Amino acid sequence: MRKAPAERRQEIVATAAQVGLTEGLECVTLRRVADELGVQPGLVGHYFPAADHLVAEAFTHATMAELDGLLPEGDNSDSGTSGEGAFRAFFGLIASPEFDNVSRLWLNARHLSRYRPVLHEHVVAQELLWCRRLEQVIAAGRFDCPDPWAAAVRILVAIDGTSAYVNTSVEHRRAPMADMVRTVAESELGLAPGALAPAG
Repeated sequence: MRKAPAERRQEIVATAAQVGLTEGLECVTLRRVADELGVQPGLVGHYFPAADHLVAEAFTHATMAELDGLLPEGDNSDSGTSGEGAFRAFFGLIASPEFDNVSRLWLNARHLSRYRPVLHEHVVAQELLWCRRLEQVIAAGRFDCPDPWAAAVRILVAIDGTSAYVNTSVEHRRAPMADMVRTVAESELGLAPGALAPAG
């Protein structure tokens, strides 16, 4: 059965995103995506005549899915009343091995965006979106934080800084770096040390 154009396009982007996550954005080519889907490269090229646009959309698709899983838009609810629960869940997720592939994707995309203008636009847009989501959680919580936007930026810088080591010394880095991000967030949010530590 022939797929509707919107469905086929979405399938192409999702497949490209999976290739980018598991193997790197350099591996996202029209031929590779076509092979994954069992179609001719010309079909992929019909939707994406320029491979750079497919690479950029694949990056956005993957990072958007991750963001929606970590910080769903408009979902600032918490089991408590201060927003601390949302941050505990967030830090637990980003410290898990499941987050490593998206960390690698960000590193990969930032490097390639130096040479690919379309990808650069997508990287900047996603950076701003991640900051806005964090800002919303901070603003909705009862934190001693006079500038939620600045706090969100600094927390994300701490996350990105620790993620830069995702390809090295995995067995030594995870716990200390997870603690570092958490302690930066506690300082930014005016919380006592250990306030965002995992329960138990």
